[in-house]
Amino acid sequence: MHFLTYNIQYAKGRDGKVDLARIIGEVEGADVIALQEVERNWARSGNVDQVRLIGEALRGYFWVYGAGVDLHVDGATSAENSRRQFGNMLLCRFPILSSRHHLLPKYASSGPLSIQRSCIEATVRFGEKLLRLYSIHLTHLSAATRMPQVEALLAIHRNAVFEGAPVSGDVSGTDWGDVGEQSVPVDAVLLGDFNFQPDSAEYARIVGPLSDYGGRIENPTGFVDAWCAAGHAIDGGHTSDVNDLPARLDYCFVSHALKSKITACRVDTSATGSDHFPLSTEIAL
Repeated sequence: MHFLTYNIQYAKGRDGKVDLARIIGEVEGADVIALQEVERNWARSGNVDQVRLIGEALRGYFWVYGAGVDLHVDGATSAENSRRQFGNMLLCRFPILSSRHHLLPKYASSGPLSIQRSCIEATVRFGEKLLRLYSIHLTHLSAATRMPQVEALLAIHRNAVFEGAPVSGDVSGTDWGDVGEQSVPVDAVLLGDFNFQPDSAEYARIVGPLSDYGGRIENPTGFVDAWCAAGHAIDGGHTSDVNDLPARLDYCFVSHALKSKITACRVDTSATGSDHFPLSTEIAL
């Protein structure tokens, strides 16, 4: 299975042009597509509904969307096209059995731009295997404002099975009888723009700390970095830049139980549709 994550920067490419068709061409073909910075009704992207246009263009996919930023469009006089949104999208060739949207902790700012970040969660069945998938975008502000979001994300993962499906319990004899699958999988794949680098405390919080005796302390209930699990050096795989220096900001973190099933991970440095590059991971499910 081909998993792809891409911060599309509302389809504004390296040439400064907004071209959603270019983005669609760069992601089409993957089995799972996690997109960040997808927006609706912003002047900078032509006041279009990018979510609808992506969904219409990729007709072979099921999809869900979650807006972190959700504002009233100034001057709108009816409900139609009255919301200005900015958030994350998940698309999958397999049916999305259930979905939840999670807002992450936010720190207000009177200086640098502070944006409400979020993650969209989807449960998908791949043959006999159920997985929880996430499209995630963490804050760019600082490590101090990012770490609470990392902790919230890990708590969402830990609590998923305990909280259960969006509708759970004995639905027989009720008008909820057609809710379908109630299973919540233990394993998950976290895809997205995490806005931290591999030498950060946030990275270590997700994949485990380095041991004084060598190697990384990987918890069997935790996550592994697919890039490293596929055999690449931790300081490679740059997906964007920070202060004009190459940076690895985009990741595929996979439940430790799936580590042995990661067969490849690569960055598409030929992509030009955003200020990020797409990251692709192959997992033999």
